[in-house]
Amino acid sequence: MIKTVNITVYGKVQGVFYRASAKQMADNLGIQGWVKNTSQGNVAILATGDEFALQQFISWCKQGPSRALVTDVEINYCDTVLITGFTIIR
Repeated sequence: MIKTVNITVYGKVQGVFYRASAKQMADNLGIQGWVKNTSQGNVAILATGDEFALQQFISWCKQGPSRALVTDVEINYCDTVLITGFTIIR
């Protein structure tokens, strides 16, 4: 079953290649959506995919790339959004 989730990642997550690493992970898992930095210093993600792939992606988000220091991850399931590809929003 395809689902969509909004993810907000808190901590030291900007300037550590979090967005590029999230895109690579999403591409590897077949997840569609986008990732962007927020003005509050967090990373926001919209991800659409099958439940198993989303759970793997969420688990990765809780750790992030090696230089990140994730302190919290907020996860909110929402209405399914059909997006093609996974993009980095600048």
